[in-house]
Amino acid sequence: MNGVTLAVFVFFFLAVTVMGFLAARWRRADQSENLDEWGLGGRSFGTWITWFLLGGDLYTAYTFVAVPAAIYAAGASGFFAVPYTILVYPLIFTFLPRLWSVSHKHGYVTTSDFVRGRFGSKGLSLAVALTGILATMPYIALQLVGIQAVLDVMGVGGGEHTNGFVKDLPLLIAFAVLAAYTYSSGLRAPALIAFVKDGLIYLVIGVAIVYIPIKLGGFDAIFNSAHQALAQTGPTGKPRGELTSGPNAQWAYATLALGSALALFMYPHSITATLSSRSRNVIRRNTTILPLYSLMLGLLALLGFMAVKAGTDIKGNPQLAIPQLFADMFPSWFAGVAFAAIGIGALVPAAIMSIAAANLFTRNVYKDFLRPGATPEQEHRVAKLVSLLVKVGALAFVLTMDKTVAINFQLLGGIWILQTMPALVGGLFTRWFHRWALLAGWAVGMVYGTLAAYGVASPTQKHFGGSSAEIPGIGEIGYIGLTAFVLNVVVAVVLTFALKAVKAPDGVDETRPADYTADLGDEGVTADLPPATAGAPAGH
Repeated sequence: MNGVTLAVFVFFFLAVTVMGFLAARWRRADQSENLDEWGLGGRSFGTWITWFLLGGDLYTAYTFVAVPAAIYAAGASGFFAVPYTILVYPLIFTFLPRLWSVSHKHGYVTTSDFVRGRFGSKGLSLAVALTGILATMPYIALQLVGIQAVLDVMGVGGGEHTNGFVKDLPLLIAFAVLAAYTYSSGLRAPALIAFVKDGLIYLVIGVAIVYIPIKLGGFDAIFNSAHQALAQTGPTGKPRGELTSGPNAQWAYATLALGSALALFMYPHSITATLSSRSRNVIRRNTTILPLYSLMLGLLALLGFMAVKAGTDIKGNPQLAIPQLFADMFPSWFAGVAFAAIGIGALVPAAIMSIAAANLFTRNVYKDFLRPGATPEQEHRVAKLVSLLVKVGALAFVLTMDKTVAINFQLLGGIWILQTMPALVGGLFTRWFHRWALLAGWAVGMVYGTLAAYGVASPTQKHFGGSSAEIPGIGEIGYIGLTAFVLNVVVAVVLTFALKAVKAPDGVDETRPADYTADLGDEGVTADLPPATAGAPAGH
């Protein structure tokens, strides 16, 4: 354990903890005990706060650890994360402003609220809500895996033979702090901390991309070493990976990038951060400046090749590649800064994800099915308790299961969440789809995606060993989630024609065309919102 590294890490951790608790008073409205205030920050965030919040939400500690780890382990295939984050922003420019407008007009807190209002179907709304919660749980767990990777490299918690409780105590403390300030401050806590988190990450990557190559002899030496290492054959007789993607990998690469781009803003935490903004123009501006994070991600990915050149000792766990590289290459004090960036990079998205899952349960399970007459204060209390339970579940997942299981369940979560896209994005542009057809399409996509992923084996697992399999009818290897999505849409379209032909009863649409383009200044947009939201102060 390096005392200087640990001291710097603890300093930043304590600083953001104080910020997390102080955030409860930041921009607080007089009537704060409702989901709009706790779960959406009063819907008052401006361009820069939303930018940092979305960036902190989407570019997580696990991104910081996993993307370069994938490059380290397999080479070019790990770069799929870069094109998918480039593809996603033109996609969301087309539909997120519409979702913001209709949600602010009707006071929707979750995507399931919109689906219920648009299609008049609590069953379809419940399906979207449960899918969102299921997909979010392993995502939260992976943030804790990111923290644990940093703690392992720092030597915090003892060695391999240390008592289990003592070894996990630092992670338990980090979890307790996260749970406490999220419970107290809601979405305001990660929104405030995101400034520190993103600032540290930009600083660390900016230094790393210049300093480490100088120490390793330049990029020419780095790429040459990576090419040689990836070309070596493993136990299966095949090369470890490729420096550049070959023709046999292009279908898998392209479908994974496209499917991931379609899925990213289906996740509840992405929508929660989006709906916290104060106007539709804030969303439009953010889709133009968020690609700066894609530039950062591309530079971050190169660290995987640097870890290969440096001969980083990963102790059999590729997730340790980047934390160990930082420990080996940086002075002790700056290694502490880098570890703090990763650790705080876990706290921000974990907080937003738990809040998003709590919002879904409270609005679309508790209120819709268990207590329809729940008051805003009761919703507020339930959401705070559920956010704690979600984090406890994620912590139990991390402490009791192998880390690769958590990773594979997160991959499965991406397959699942993509199946909500026809109802959400389709509903934002047309009312043509029948609610029962959308529910049937969702079910087909979920079943196919789960069974296909179950049948994928890896060198370490018999089931759920990856997210790519043979595409039926084409014969190429592709992303399971995208194949399931195509089946989902086909079923929804065919059944919609059939149900309309037999005049099956359709739900009542509570929205109007003008709702999808309304802005905060338009007459009537705040009429249906709770008083605390309509009077919330504007952000900058």
